[in-house]
Amino acid sequence: MDDLSELEIVGRIHRNATDEVLIKKGTYWNIEVVDIRWFRNNKPTNKGIRLNIEEAKMLLDVLRRELGE
Repeated sequence: MDDLSELEIVGRIHRNATDEVLIKKGTYWNIEVVDIRWFRNNKPTNKGIRLNIEEAKMLLDVLRRELGE
């Protein structure tokens, strides 16, 4: 897959009636990625981050450490 729209949605975080974060996972340019992006009115904004799996694991470690879990 070379198209972000083809990534699988694995989670959603709703903020309000128009804003939500979509967490997607899949292959982008032959790299396994996790994409975390804000959507407004079902359209992606420029706010987000795409990480390869190793980077996503490092982010998870930092979040666990900082959130005390």
